[in-house]
Amino acid sequence: MKDTKPKKGGENPIGAARNPVAGSPLWFLYVTAFVCGAMIMVIEILGARILGPLFGVGLFVWTAQIAVAMVALAAGYALGGLVTDRTASADVLFGLIAASGAVLLGIAPIKSVVLKWGLGFGLRGGALVSSAALFGLPLLLLGCVSPGVIRLTSRRVERVGRTAGGVYALSTLGSVLGTVLTGFVLIGLWEVPRILAGGGAVLLAVAAGHFLLTRRWRRGGALGVLALLVVTGPSFGPEVGLSRQLPSGTVATLVHARSGLYGDVRVIDYRYRDLVVRELTIDGLIQGGVDRTTGLPTYEYLYLLAFVPPAVRPGGNACLVLGLGAGIVPRLLEARGISTDVVEIDPNVLDAARRFFSFRTQGAVYVEDARVHLSRAVRRYDYVLVDVFNGDGVPTHLVSVEAFRAAKARLSDNGVLALNFHGRLDLARGGTAAVVRTLLEVFDNVDLYPAFRPSGSAPGNLVIVAYDGPPSPVGPAVLEGVAVHAIARRGLEGFWARRVPARSETVSGPVLSDDYNPVDLMDLDLREGVRRGFLADTPWDLLVD
Repeated sequence: MKDTKPKKGGENPIGAARNPVAGSPLWFLYVTAFVCGAMIMVIEILGARILGPLFGVGLFVWTAQIAVAMVALAAGYALGGLVTDRTASADVLFGLIAASGAVLLGIAPIKSVVLKWGLGFGLRGGALVSSAALFGLPLLLLGCVSPGVIRLTSRRVERVGRTAGGVYALSTLGSVLGTVLTGFVLIGLWEVPRILAGGGAVLLAVAAGHFLLTRRWRRGGALGVLALLVVTGPSFGPEVGLSRQLPSGTVATLVHARSGLYGDVRVIDYRYRDLVVRELTIDGLIQGGVDRTTGLPTYEYLYLLAFVPPAVRPGGNACLVLGLGAGIVPRLLEARGISTDVVEIDPNVLDAARRFFSFRTQGAVYVEDARVHLSRAVRRYDYVLVDVFNGDGVPTHLVSVEAFRAAKARLSDNGVLALNFHGRLDLARGGTAAVVRTLLEVFDNVDLYPAFRPSGSAPGNLVIVAYDGPPSPVGPAVLEGVAVHAIARRGLEGFWARRVPARSETVSGPVLSDDYNPVDLMDLDLREGVRRGFLADTPWDLLVD
């Protein structure tokens, strides 16, 4: 009678009918899990950067990106398990990896078309469908990898748990590396299209490695040559010099584009007859503009931010500006004899301000986070100006009671803190009310000067000044002797009469802290409106590569 007992050391084999590894070494399968785990996070982080110029980098963009990634990976896990159970073939697995690399290579040429199509769904819906269209398929294919590697490396049922744990651990460690490498290094070194091409080449090279190790020279060689051609070939990047005519007859021209760790920095010239206005944008939102002929700022808030604080407490001679933008405010201050230090987190912004907006300062320039600088600086200033906000998002770590106290510690006894904030002139609800309520926890007085003519609930730039001591409203003398550009002059007429003094009993809103800060969730409709307005006035293909 034939002995049917399982033999020692080889119990319950999986896939005994065929060689589960199909000739590929176990170590290479584990390396594959690690590399593909890294590429998942490279795609996810790059995805947010690709969506940023049209959809922003706020909460709904990251929500869309994470949701798409989770759904795609879940589908990939299910598909990968099904396919490899049926085939038990490493060739199929590495074919899927090669396909993911090929799809990744196709993103750069089509992304601008997809993003434009996505705009038709609104900002939140557009971010979701654009993310799904661009990144859903490569993430789904990469999701197939871990189940496939587990199936191919599992020889015995009693060790499947250990094998699965090891594969997912390697994949997760790869994801950690991909996250750190992309966020800390690659985005600062290369343009996004080049990183996409490099990622596609890596995946093709992994597939090529399998076929070469299993002596399928022709297939492996073809994939290897393709990967090499991708790395050495041209990449899709911003087309500097690209011009588009707007319906008004204005011609917009892309002058400079550079993507970095903190955003997509672009300089755009708008020409209408003899007028040429140069603007700096970060992730598709304006950070300042000047008339190229006269050098005068064209936005009202720049005048208010530079001249209202010295009018509230005259006589100061030292200022700290947090957030450089185009470098206009420091220039206006130093023209009045106020020595100005600047803190700017993004070296690309500093480079653009110097090269295209003639930024110069006699003070110091610090390239670091504003909150970090406040925590370790020792110098005191007569004025601290915060210009790190835009219409699309609020750096929550700079609008907490702790942050305002850190700013106050850098002020002289009679100093003034001023913020350029985009919001509604509404002290009963929303982000403006929350920020003002928090400032009143730290300062005796908070005054709001709208850099626009309020109409109903329409938003705009607000220059918010906070200071101790008796109230000190400013009058028309603040702009006496100041050359104001014609574009900004009408909006500044009578601005002092639109001042809104805020007091604790008139403001409703939470006190924002480092532990509780929902300001990023407030006024989402306002932020979407800001971006819609800008996209309506600026050709989309000047904002995306």
